[in-house]
Amino acid sequence: MILSRRQLPILGSGLVLSAPALAQRGWEPQRPVQFIVPAGTGGGADQMARIIQGIVTKHSLMRQPMMVVNKAGGAGAEGFLEARSARGNPHMLIISLSNLFTTPMSTGIPFTWRDLTPVKMMALDEFVLWVNASSPWTTLAEFVEAAKTQRIRLGGTGSRQEDQIIAVAMQRAMGTEFIYVPFRGGGEVATQLVGNHIQATVNNPIEAVTHWRAGTLRPLCVFDSRRLPGEGRITETQGWQDIPTCKEAGLDVEYLMLRGIFAAPGITAPQIAFYTDLLNRVTQTPEWRDLMATGAFNTTTMTGAPFVEWLTREEARHRSLMQEAGFLAASGG
Repeated sequence: MILSRRQLPILGSGLVLSAPALAQRGWEPQRPVQFIVPAGTGGGADQMARIIQGIVTKHSLMRQPMMVVNKAGGAGAEGFLEARSARGNPHMLIISLSNLFTTPMSTGIPFTWRDLTPVKMMALDEFVLWVNASSPWTTLAEFVEAAKTQRIRLGGTGSRQEDQIIAVAMQRAMGTEFIYVPFRGGGEVATQLVGNHIQATVNNPIEAVTHWRAGTLRPLCVFDSRRLPGEGRITETQGWQDIPTCKEAGLDVEYLMLRGIFAAPGITAPQIAFYTDLLNRVTQTPEWRDLMATGAFNTTTMTGAPFVEWLTREEARHRSLMQEAGFLAASGG
């Protein structure tokens, strides 16, 4: 089964403005900026938010501090609703993953991405099928064969969210059934797999790379239409580019996840411009380039109308995926 995605153009982030040019925009934050993470600590969204915070601080990209706050309740609904209620407040940002679509659809909360102000798609995140390095499965074929004779405990972040969408698609493609075990964040998912409390995960590269490097986790395939970028090695023998796609390994399932930044609704054009320029400058730093390489991200970026068009398409695609998986709330999301 293919969770299809459109071929996304990599749109330039524009010219990086100097500090004087930013000042000429006529607006900048007058107090600390709250940066909401609608997910738990240690996961991919949390790591990216804290790296952005660190870059802004290290390179003095903003006079006011940026404060990261985790609001993971209700599969991220807590964070989304707080950002929505901050209409006109330019001192609040929120980093989003694809729970921007899945949480409202699965819970029925009165929220959509249109209740926020899109600022910038920072990247798209990959998913990898991981097993414990001590497991007997060294290939996807071995994993699939085992899943036909036993109910594998597969962990992921949240219920009726991206990870479980992939799990359902895998079940249908493989003709088998997992015991899906939800956790609060990707960091916890990886830790549970290292401890052999679950047998497999669908987790982002950045959430498991430390354990892979340490020799405690093993990747079997990546849920993309092409192999991950990379040239060097993460372990003694493998780099990201050596992980086969799930499709080439015999499992026709694809899925990528949003990593985007939004602001509260009702902010002004100069305020949007300030944050767009700020994030453009973030992406020009060596720390950001290191993150993209370490986490094997798809480096697609978008702002403005193209980002809004992409969000509209992805909302419709996720509604179809959620409906197919039986995850839509009774209200239809």
